[in-house]
Amino acid sequence: MNLRFQRSCRSLQGKVVLITGASSGIGRETALAFARRGARLAVAARRQHLLESLAHELDSLGCDTLCVPVDVSNPAQIHHMVHRVHQYFGRLEILINNAGFGLAASLEETTPEEMSRIFAVNTFAVFHAMLEAIPLMRRSGYGHIINVASSVGRRAIPFCGAYSASKYALVGLSESLRVELAGSGIHVSTVFPVRTETEFFSVLVNKMENPYSGMGPLQPAARVAEAIVSCARHPRAEVLPFPWLRLAIILNAISPRLVDAILTRAIRLK
Repeated sequence: MNLRFQRSCRSLQGKVVLITGASSGIGRETALAFARRGARLAVAARRQHLLESLAHELDSLGCDTLCVPVDVSNPAQIHHMVHRVHQYFGRLEILINNAGFGLAASLEETTPEEMSRIFAVNTFAVFHAMLEAIPLMRRSGYGHIINVASSVGRRAIPFCGAYSASKYALVGLSESLRVELAGSGIHVSTVFPVRTETEFFSVLVNKMENPYSGMGPLQPAARVAEAIVSCARHPRAEVLPFPWLRLAIILNAISPRLVDAILTRAIRLK
C-alpha cells in the first residue's frame, strides 16, 4: 500500500457509528465488522430482543454499545434515536441508514397505503435521520452518511416497482446532498447491494402466487458489510459490492429496451 493511500484511509478506532436496521442481515454484519475495527456502536432496529442478542456479541468483542429500539417510520422516534446517541457518546460521526423492507407485487396490485409505507421506511426515514445527524456532524467538522440503497435503485425489475421507486428516491437524495455538503467535511456515500443472503425475501410483503426471491446474483451479507467498512475508511460516492453491477448499469443506459427483453425472458424461464 503506498503512502498516499494510507493517508486517505481513516482509522475507525473509537469512531461513533449509528446503524439502523441492525438486528439482522446487512445491518448486523456491518455492526460486527465495525466492532472488530474498534468503533463505538449505536445499533437501532424494531426488534429489541434481536438487538440485545447482537449487543452481547458486540460486548464480547470489547465494543462500547448502545441499543436503541426504534420504528424508523416514525419521525419522532428517529429524533429520539439520534438524540440518545448524542447524549450517550457525545457525538455522532458515521450514520449508516440501512433499515428497509421489500414488497413483491405488480404495480396494479400495489395499494396507495403500501406505497406510502415503503417510502416511509426506505426513503423518508433516511431523510429524517440525515436532517437530525447533519447538525451534529457540522459541529464536529466531520461526518459520514452511508445510505444503503439497492441495485434496483439503478435499474428496476418486474414486481418490485414500489421498492425500486423508494430506492431510486434514496439515490436522488444522496446524490443531491453529497454535492450540497461538498467542502463541509461531511461525506455522503450510497451502497448498491445486489440480492443478499439475508432474511429479506422471507419477511417481505409478498402478493405473488409463489415465493419471491428476486433476480440476479446472490452475495453474502458479510461481503456487503466489508464494503461498507471499506467505504467508511476511504469515503467514496458509490459502493458496488458486486463489481459486475457496473456493467449492468452501463448496459441499461445504452439500451434499456435490451435489458427489458432480458428481464422479460428471465421471468418466462422461472
